[in-house]
Amino acid sequence: MMLTEPTTTVQGIGEKKAEELASMGIITVGDLLEYLPYRYEDYQKKDLSDIAHDEKATIEGKVHSEPSLRYFPKKKSRLTFRMLIGKYLVSAVIFNRPFLKNQISLGLTLTLTGKWDRNKMTLTVSDVHFGPFSDDRKIEPVYSLKGLMHGKTMRKIIEQTFKQFTGHVPEPLPLYLREKYRLPGKETALKMMHFPENFQELKAARRRLAYEELLFFQLKMQIFRKWNRQQSEGASLLFDQKRVESFIASLPFQLTQAQERVVEEILKDLTDASRMNRLLQGDVGSGKTVVAAIALYASVTANRQGALMVPTEILAEQHFQSLKEMFAPFGITVALLTSSVKGKLRKETLHLLSQGEIQIMVGTHALIQEEVNFHKLGLVIIDEQHRFGVNQRRVLREKGESPDVLFMTATPIPRTLAISAFGDMDVSTIDVMPAGRKPIITHWAKHGMLERVLDFIKKEIVNGRQAYVICPLIEESEKVDVQNAIDVHGQLSQYFHEYEVGLMHGRLHATEKDEVMRRFAANQCQILVSTTVVEVGVNVPNATIMVIYDAERFGLSQLHQLRGRVGRGSDQSYCVLIADPKTEEGQERMRIMTETTNGFELSEKDLELRGPGDFFGNKQSGVPAFKVADLIHDYRILETARNDAAKLVNSEEFWKETMYAPIRAILENEGVLDKERLD
Repeated sequence: MMLTEPTTTVQGIGEKKAEELASMGIITVGDLLEYLPYRYEDYQKKDLSDIAHDEKATIEGKVHSEPSLRYFPKKKSRLTFRMLIGKYLVSAVIFNRPFLKNQISLGLTLTLTGKWDRNKMTLTVSDVHFGPFSDDRKIEPVYSLKGLMHGKTMRKIIEQTFKQFTGHVPEPLPLYLREKYRLPGKETALKMMHFPENFQELKAARRRLAYEELLFFQLKMQIFRKWNRQQSEGASLLFDQKRVESFIASLPFQLTQAQERVVEEILKDLTDASRMNRLLQGDVGSGKTVVAAIALYASVTANRQGALMVPTEILAEQHFQSLKEMFAPFGITVALLTSSVKGKLRKETLHLLSQGEIQIMVGTHALIQEEVNFHKLGLVIIDEQHRFGVNQRRVLREKGESPDVLFMTATPIPRTLAISAFGDMDVSTIDVMPAGRKPIITHWAKHGMLERVLDFIKKEIVNGRQAYVICPLIEESEKVDVQNAIDVHGQLSQYFHEYEVGLMHGRLHATEKDEVMRRFAANQCQILVSTTVVEVGVNVPNATIMVIYDAERFGLSQLHQLRGRVGRGSDQSYCVLIADPKTEEGQERMRIMTETTNGFELSEKDLELRGPGDFFGNKQSGVPAFKVADLIHDYRILETARNDAAKLVNSEEFWKETMYAPIRAILENEGVLDKERLD
């Protein structure tokens, strides 16, 4: 309770300082103790021989030459002098602090911090301390501050807070967990974060707080999953194992080991009494559709209907045709429902569906309309699940009595994000591509090489192939100097005047988009200029070249998704990235794309380069902002926390034993144990 006291209870904090702290989100004593530094200045003294080139370092020595001051235009200045450090003479350079000239004299002992140039034996100084090195300044915390608040003042406030409230920080983790992982206590860890003696201590404190943060996050996910399972008692689908096996044997290819593993996981879920809530992720072309077909077939053998919902009409038609072909020898009725299915056909389709005469229904958002009624829906599959809102997915689930649900995505999600964002789901991964698929050859070309790229497109079109050309914008913008689809369409229409060049972008009406895609799929249009709207769900096996303008403006995962639009037929396919990246990160992205075709490797690299928020898109990431934990670098801690959380939530002791009371109290306070609030 002491930690909920206002900040004014700390000695030295008056109303004015309390207001400044409040503007930083610090209201209580607890907020103060948990307002952690975002980085640390390293003032530990080092020997010259231990300092790497370009490293920031602190050294101590005596001034060996009179300081020399030079002025430059715009009131810029450079102060230089030499320091004797042991037996070495080192040059010190201080920019734009001319007043120091009168304070630095021969023989004076100084402690300097700055960037070390090993080749020139020069330190570019950022911090000057008069006198010998002091142990008080080994590692200095740096806080994110606002208004008139200074770092020194903040450090004093936090020091005083610890003096007053030592012994009042509650310890949520039971002793056995702290001993198991050799973690310091909560209060000790917080002290070490604010006032570390060395970097080993800082590492231990960070590890403790990261584990606690991730454990609580995973506990919430596991509790949500537990309530979800209890409230959504599914029906065990008693499918015909032999019929499913003979269906798999009838396929014109052998399943990969990854597909076999995933099919086994899904079929096990279908027989389980709890409702399936599984995410199936796999790279573009890894064979998710076949896995979906096997699951749908299994539900039909259990006398249940199956539904497959996809984001676009053209994708719905593609799935409908392929499933119809696959199921034709087995006498299974497959139907299609989109906004284009109208009048008498629509009425008839809805009637047959409600009577159970349609066994598998493929469709778009049309499936979630009120008049759509299933006879006995057993399995719902939602493809490219991130394209649908939470409510849209829920409405389709409610078309049956607790049907099993399988979500599919072709966006490979890094393991850490899959555990975090989809912690309440089971995740199946197809991480092996079917044999015989030719990898797409990727080239990086500068804008000056455009003529060669256009010649290359022409060669492919002359050979009967087709090409995509992707632009980041629809039309010209004053703010950014990048290619736009409308201009590029005009230029390519002139260059390829003997062929048809189509244009596709997000402002077109749905029917117009479908018409453009139909013409392209039928090879009535040879080149399709588009924005990223073609990123998902287009299957044109005849398209062998993907050109992406200003490729440095896209993330690796998005580039990989776009690249996956080609390489769907038996011919060799190519991806050309047109880019003049100005930054090292942009150049690195282009290099990675030309060297890697594995979507999961790319997604890990993308996560490192962009961070979790940007990976999913900040608004819908589902990944919380952690104070200490870092999903990219703390993946081992995350996996440990997830395993521990799952064991705890599923054990009777967790809900009864006194040692878990502090954890339960925190979860209760956040509403996690309130079933009504969870719903």
